[in-house]
Amino acid sequence: MFTTEQTHSEQTKAVGPGVAGRWIAALRPKTLPAAFGPVALGVALAAAEGAVEPLIATLCAAGALLLQIASNLANDAFDTLKGADGPDRLGPTRAAAAGWLTPRQLLLATALTIAAALGVGAVLILRGGWPIALIGLSGAAAAVLYTGGPRPLGYLGLGDALVFLYFGLCAVGGTVWVHGVEPTAATWLVASGAGALATAILVVNNLRDRASDARAGKRTLAVRLGARTTRLQHSVLCGVAFAVSPLAWLLGLGDAHWMLAWLAAPLGIATTAAVWRTDGAALNPLLGRTAQLGLLWSLLLAVGIVWGGSGQ
Repeated sequence: MFTTEQTHSEQTKAVGPGVAGRWIAALRPKTLPAAFGPVALGVALAAAEGAVEPLIATLCAAGALLLQIASNLANDAFDTLKGADGPDRLGPTRAAAAGWLTPRQLLLATALTIAAALGVGAVLILRGGWPIALIGLSGAAAAVLYTGGPRPLGYLGLGDALVFLYFGLCAVGGTVWVHGVEPTAATWLVASGAGALATAILVVNNLRDRASDARAGKRTLAVRLGARTTRLQHSVLCGVAFAVSPLAWLLGLGDAHWMLAWLAAPLGIATTAAVWRTDGAALNPLLGRTAQLGLLWSLLLAVGIVWGGSGQ
């Protein structure tokens, strides 16, 4: 039995998982699909042009995944150090806040993960040149500076823009580019949809944490905009993604096969509706569900692109 003198962190640590489970929790596996969907779309656009290469595609996916993991590890460490993850946290238990791992351990793991990502990126840079170097190096910096440094970007409300940029425009456009295909309007339209759904994951997270973030001085968009507007933001982001297929068809950037992405619409509608009627810790399952929506939408659209051609 726990005594009343034990802290929340001590209690959580006492009943926490084993070493492997603690590191798995720090990776935040439910958010990791956000790394794969955009790369799958970039590979599909390249494949529609007959330019896909399995090794390059695999390296793109590995690089994106490693940067996502690095961001998660750094976020766990820095949010605890800055007091954003305290005993009143509503989300899933964080490794550093619970005392499962120390911030120093997490930051060391962050450095090693970034080193691995840059190693993968070095191969891609040989193929894609300076644009890939710019994406990789700035992405690695953003992974740390999102919650680290004297003025963390996430604490300034820039997280949504960064996710849209790196998990949308950079991930899709960079994957297309490194396959030797010039990005076009079709590329950026698809990238915008991918970025919108990746950002929607962050929106759910920030909606849930808006009260504790405000107390910690973390001025996310959810803190700045309030609950109602943040929920509207989530709905708009999901709507942007599902507008990609019909808009591409109307503009001649893709064909009717792209509408395959709309098979994910029931999940999108259910998820959006649930966000409107849910708050606090009850939003936790919707974080994973939004990530699943992004991956499903991406894979369905990728199949449609390869099936019908990119129209580039």
